Amino acid sequence: MVIELSPSQLEYLRLYPPGEAVAQALSDLLAKDNYLLAEDVSERSITCRFAMYLQSKLPDWNVDCEYNRDGSHPKKPYPDSENEKAKIFIPDVIVHKRGRKGPNHLVMEFKKSANPAGRKYDRQKLRCYKKSFDYAYALFIEVDTSGQKGVTELAWL
Repeated sequence: MVIELSPSQLEYLRLYPPGEAVAQALSDLLAKDNYLLAEDVSERSITCRFAMYLQSKLPDWNVDCEYNRDGSHPKKPYPDSENEKAKIFIPDVIVHKRGRKGPNHLVMEFKKSANPAGRKYDRQKLRCYKKSFDYAYALFIEVDTSGQKGVTELAWL
């Protein structure tokens, strides 16, 4: 069975400039790696494959998974962050230019449908990261790990 993004999901992603590349990368993930979703493999495996597809759509940017640096120092949101736990947050996927000067383009958090905990917290982390590191865009993505529905939630923050 071929799983695809719905027309409304495509339209929603295209509300912001990085959305077209994200839509294409998610479509590649669903078409080529649905096995990973159907078998409920680790979130890191899923996001790694997604990042690989996204990099091919954004050749002028760096796409990294679990990236934790601000220049050569560990990245931590500002001390006045609203969320104490977010101070050690490492995003699933980012689109940026490496190094202190950036710029930082897009930060993303993925959630598997099989893991119902933490959606509100993930959104808080994204807002904190966007504010603390001047990301232009932040996107929450939930993928269905039954292998039947593809992407179950998208939220630009």
